[in-house]
Amino acid sequence: MTEFFNTLTPDILVGGFVIFLLRLIDMSLDTLRVLFVMRGQRVIVWILGVTTSIIYVVAISNVLTGAKHPFTILCYGVGYATGNVLGMRIEERLAIGFMQVNVVSQNKGREIASALRDRGYGVTQLKGEGMNGTVDLVSTSVKRKQAKDVRKIIEKIDEKAFITEDSFNPVKSGTWRK
Repeated sequence: MTEFFNTLTPDILVGGFVIFLLRLIDMSLDTLRVLFVMRGQRVIVWILGVTTSIIYVVAISNVLTGAKHPFTILCYGVGYATGNVLGMRIEERLAIGFMQVNVVSQNKGREIASALRDRGYGVTQLKGEGMNGTVDLVSTSVKRKQAKDVRKIIEKIDEKAFITEDSFNPVKSGTWRK
């Protein structure tokens, strides 16, 4: 182990740091690229694909032609993994796309639907039969950035409500909250 640390020269440390940063950027962008593929954003996917490919080639070239020290290889792997997580966090903050929020409530569906409508959300409400009798089914389609607000409204009215969310791609637009 001491031999490992004794062989860490400034060049290897800088090289490892550069490789880490390249992979961090590359994988963050690549994670976003995959998520945009799922949303059908062709132009963004193309730009991110070109960018990540170039960064990847530079990073892997540095690993293969550099000192080939275990530290630079470790930096490559850590940059890869960290870039994936960072890309997920960035996408989470961007919250691009749409969510279908569905609620099953024992006895507060009308109240939930009314509160959501008061806030400008389009809502569909149905009666259904659950395991323990009649339930209200409430459904709304919102931008992903609005899903958290919708959940808060629902939970404030019925903390026992069963809530699900699904991503979707609109085929034909109707009424949307601005």
